[in-house]
Amino acid sequence: MARSTDRPKGETGRGGPARTFLRTADGVRIEAVYDPGATVDDASASPSGAPVFVIAHGFTGDVDRPHVRRVAAAFARYGAVVTFSFRGHGASGGRSTVGDREVLDLLAAVEWARGLGHARVVTVGFSMGGSVVLRHAALYGRFGDGERLYGRSGAREHGGRTDAVVSVSAPARWYYRGTAPMRRLHWLVTRPAGRLVGRYGFRTRIHHREWDPVPLSPVEAVPRIAPTPLLIVHGDRDGYFPLDHPRMLADAAGDQGELWLERGMGHAENAAADELLERIARWAVAQGS
Repeated sequence: MARSTDRPKGETGRGGPARTFLRTADGVRIEAVYDPGATVDDASASPSGAPVFVIAHGFTGDVDRPHVRRVAAAFARYGAVVTFSFRGHGASGGRSTVGDREVLDLLAAVEWARGLGHARVVTVGFSMGGSVVLRHAALYGRFGDGERLYGRSGAREHGGRTDAVVSVSAPARWYYRGTAPMRRLHWLVTRPAGRLVGRYGFRTRIHHREWDPVPLSPVEAVPRIAPTPLLIVHGDRDGYFPLDHPRMLADAAGDQGELWLERGMGHAENAAADELLERIARWAVAQGS
């Protein structure tokens, strides 16, 4: 089970956001921020039924990046919000494994959200974070085997499961190099010079080891998520992953998933308009009604 190494410390006074550090099942220290949010303004939901949104950012993001804070502020209108920095990002410890052991970072954040008293948890991931929310829901859901793969965490006993999943701009399969941005990203991750650029140019510390074993791919994870509600969101101008990726994910989900193809949208948090974030939040709230 993940534990907070510090009590949450208020940043804006009583009732405002609070910052702390969590400890993952494999011992990595993860920074996290909790915002209790405002009263739900959706007439279809009561404040007592409002979810907590756990936001999983994209590669090179962190809790203090402006685009992450904008997403958090949008969701805070509909419930509480937990944001955190993946390992190797921001003030978190460790090094990025680019979507593999990051599932334990998300697990720690979900367990923390449950421990703060929230009955409903919605995970929302962008790009790399989108692949992580899919794998987390598959590995730590009703039929998951995350404890066998990553070590015992007490996820089932202590609330590591999510009640709804939203994946935005996620890949369907690993090692994709079909676009120029993804070829640049692979250079960043796989080459020593690229990792130096990641560390000093993007404030992201990247692990030098290759995956062993290769983790469950997003498209393999999706069928294991049911019956948890799943929303897949993707832009038709995404420069990283073309439309065959969300369509593969939606096909794998079958009737258990919903696909939104957004006209004119690019990639991940920076491309997600406030109107889209509001629609996603309303979808999530409606899953508990």
